[in-house]
Amino acid sequence: MLQIENLSKQYANSGVYAVENLNLTVNPGEIFGFLGPNGAGKTTTIKMLTGILPFQYGRISVAGIDIKADPIGAKRNIGYVPDSGVVYDKLSGAEYLNFMADVYGVPANARREKIDALLATFNLTDAAGNQIRSYSHGMKQKIVVIGALLHDPKLWVLDEPLTGLDPQSSFDLKNMMRRHCDAGNTVFFSTHVLEVAEKICDRIGIVNKGHLVFVGSMKDIKEWKRDESLEKLFLDITGADPFQ
Repeated sequence: MLQIENLSKQYANSGVYAVENLNLTVNPGEIFGFLGPNGAGKTTTIKMLTGILPFQYGRISVAGIDIKADPIGAKRNIGYVPDSGVVYDKLSGAEYLNFMADVYGVPANARREKIDALLATFNLTDAAGNQIRSYSHGMKQKIVVIGALLHDPKLWVLDEPLTGLDPQSSFDLKNMMRRHCDAGNTVFFSTHVLEVAEKICDRIGIVNKGHLVFVGSMKDIKEWKRDESLEKLFLDITGADPFQ
């Protein structure tokens, strides 16, 4: 579903690579957790694979589509939830969701049912007619999540998706991630909440100083580290505090 080959990115006026020679394959039906300390290259990687940032070297393909050769085709297969929660706050929730449905070409006869069901799941039905600027941070996060799911993306990319969500919404989102993958799709998400990654991910990758330093399942971790936790592995590899 997602293929990254020899990916490298260096920002202007920087003497080091933010991401260097990253190689990764993420399969259909898989929840993949992307972990690393602050400044490790997680968000840079996510912005490259969603087509927001250019990259100097390497190749990214989504559902077999090269993101440089056919950026629109690749992006049609991606649903992206950024960590910023920035959204068009002068629109109402319903207007924003219909705008997102228009962008991705969701037919009018299909979008209403999807929008209504997702608004109900995240307890936003009563707020859908209000301007987004009146929403709390958690409500904005929910509306962005809904907008990223309306076109049933093959690859769902989430950057710190649980930030600001209440416990029930966090629970619902994690179940939604699992159902999305059970339907043959893929979830790629970054998080600092290692307990969440340990519980729901099929595999995890740890990035440190721009390099992918570990990829494997929880079974792989336990076999390699003799039943040590993901937190202990993270600290051993990065020497960082995962809760910074």
